Amino acid sequence: MTFSLDRETAGRLRQAAERLAKPQSTVVSEAIHDFSDRVGRLSERERLRLLRVFDEVVPLVPSRPVSQVKKEIEEIRRARHAGGRGGARDAAG
Repeated sequence: MTFSLDRETAGRLRQAAERLAKPQSTVVSEAIHDFSDRVGRLSERERLRLLRVFDEVVPLVPSRPVSQVKKEIEEIRRARHAGGRGGARDAAG
């Protein structure tokens, strides 16, 4: 395979290969393996951002008994079956 690298990246590759005393092709191969292992995982920055969002949102979740939640869900279902708010019946009347 042949790849084209910009000068900065090629320089970094040369430096890494020299420091590790490995051929550049080995450094590229190992870098690709490391990168492919991380693909799909969150970066540390993304993980911290999501944790901050979680910490902001969780306190906003109302705490109430399960019985109240079930009652509200049942009321919503009844309203939907009856045409709900702004349904065809309301538009006609």
